[in-house]
Amino acid sequence: MKIVIAGAGDMGTHLARMLSGSGHDITIADVDTKALAEVGSLADVITVEGDVTQFSVLRKAGVRKCDLFIAVRSVENDNILSSVMAKQLGAKKVIARVDSKEYLEPSSKEIFIDMGLDYIFYPEQIAAREVINLLGHTSSAEHVDFAAGKLSLIAFRLELTSPLLGRMIIDPEYYNEDLDYRTVAIVRGTQTIIPTVTDRYEEGDMVYAIVRHGATQRVVELSGRHDVVIRNMMILGGSRVGIRIATEMQNDVNVKMVEFDAAKAHHLAEMLDKTLVINEDGRDTEAMMEEDLAGMDAFVSVTGSSETNILAAMLAKRMGVKRVIAEVENINYISLAKSIGVDTIINKKLVTASNIFRFTMTTDVQSIKCLTGSQAEVMEFIVKPNSPATKYTIRDLGLPEDATIGGVVRGDRVFIAVDDTQINAYDRVVVFAMPESVMRVAEFFN
Repeated sequence: MKIVIAGAGDMGTHLARMLSGSGHDITIADVDTKALAEVGSLADVITVEGDVTQFSVLRKAGVRKCDLFIAVRSVENDNILSSVMAKQLGAKKVIARVDSKEYLEPSSKEIFIDMGLDYIFYPEQIAAREVINLLGHTSSAEHVDFAAGKLSLIAFRLELTSPLLGRMIIDPEYYNEDLDYRTVAIVRGTQTIIPTVTDRYEEGDMVYAIVRHGATQRVVELSGRHDVVIRNMMILGGSRVGIRIATEMQNDVNVKMVEFDAAKAHHLAEMLDKTLVINEDGRDTEAMMEEDLAGMDAFVSVTGSSETNILAAMLAKRMGVKRVIAEVENINYISLAKSIGVDTIINKKLVTASNIFRFTMTTDVQSIKCLTGSQAEVMEFIVKPNSPATKYTIRDLGLPEDATIGGVVRGDRVFIAVDDTQINAYDRVVVFAMPESVMRVAEFFN
């Protein structure tokens, strides 16, 4: 697939690296020569210098023949304009990043569709929605629903009290479709492991499991942890993500928001009528103790600084807060934040990539999620008639070694996938795979 990315900032660079690694023909355009040089050194891409709101630059980038145009510059008007221009020049699909939730309202989206935009996305809203979802599943580091919630992917770290410690990950004695869950991967240190019959659970493992509807709580308790009822929560940072979370949560829980900038704190206090807004430095231990950080059930750190968010999250964990979530936009810091005990990492690049990546798939993929705690991706496919997946059991299918099928939904029936499972046409199949195998895996269901 030929893809043109407009914008070589953080998000454009991340998309270029991810998509070029999947075998696509990538061109990235920007006015910033230095940014283009950096992305050119990190990914196998063609770079074009120039303003993407000019027809000459879009033509030079090859928009006339591109299958997908993605506009991710920091200025939303440039993204909308360049996307409309790209569509008129011949781009088959166009996607634009916006920075206003007003643009996502149904009436606005209809206008954008009439203008030729196939999809618009607001990264801050996507990130906020993810945080709110995770606050509803307080024992899981990650939680993704598939097939209308009939199957879920959950991630949890094994504590010293977990009954799983030392047990075989794949136990042939109990390995059948009546299982409540299947462990599809574990992250041990920085390594993602697709388990075999010789692997056993160890303390500190981050377990990724596909779980049947209704069994999530029972499975999470195997981690040695229990869900926390959130009554009091603190949000550090009056960012757009923080505002969105507070707006959604303030009617149900007691929310405190800590904002360093005094003028902004005053503005937020007027905007969020049921949220207590405090003008303090979230890195100041004494100030946070005075604001009863230790009495919080949840702490969410979403300032514009990854370093501040990690430090504040460490403080919250040290003071006994049971559920700690931090926004870490520097991808190089994610493994560090995990290693020091931050429960969950949110990264706008990754949650946005999940929304965009499905547009690059030729197979009927219903959803795809790029995971923050692992290099892997999890996908939901609808199996096409006569596809390779329908002709063999999973054991004989020949899937790549770094991919595994976790669960299958067939009408109202839900079952965990095992080696003897036979997949049928129109089944919904949840697959866990490393990035380099995603495209090969998709071919089995097409």
